[in-house]
Amino acid sequence: MKKIIAYHLFILCVVIGISIQEPLGNIPDWLTGYWLAIQCILVAAVGGTLYCLRAVYVNKCVNKNWDIEWETWYYLRPITSSVSGFSAYIFLKAGLIVLEADQAAEAGDYGFMVIAFIAGLNVDNFIRKLEDIAKATFGIDKSRSSSRKDD
Repeated sequence: MKKIIAYHLFILCVVIGISIQEPLGNIPDWLTGYWLAIQCILVAAVGGTLYCLRAVYVNKCVNKNWDIEWETWYYLRPITSSVSGFSAYIFLKAGLIVLEADQAAEAGDYGFMVIAFIAGLNVDNFIRKLEDIAKATFGIDKSRSSSRKDD
């Protein structure tokens, strides 16, 4: 359990370290065009890490049902959260997920990051929502893992 906590604290330090590079002017020119996507990935990783850290204390201290079998989940969750954050960015850029129409231009970046955070915090429901969008837009059926939970 201590390794898991250290891993998540390390992820938070890496996210903070990367995030402060832009205000310090340490982002290469070729990367500045992708900065919003990077921010979405980072903030989704924070959402996933928050979820995992909460799960540690809830399962260990509150419910007293810590199970080492879940260790892989704790290590992979921030990664899947980051991928979800990038997916949120892609879907928002494509217009398949729409933010409020009357928003200020600078508020748009925060809207992207909020959706990415939610996607990272709740990967399972975000994937279900993406599958709903795919079904409505492209007629693609839900995956077996989603349809089993919905039954």
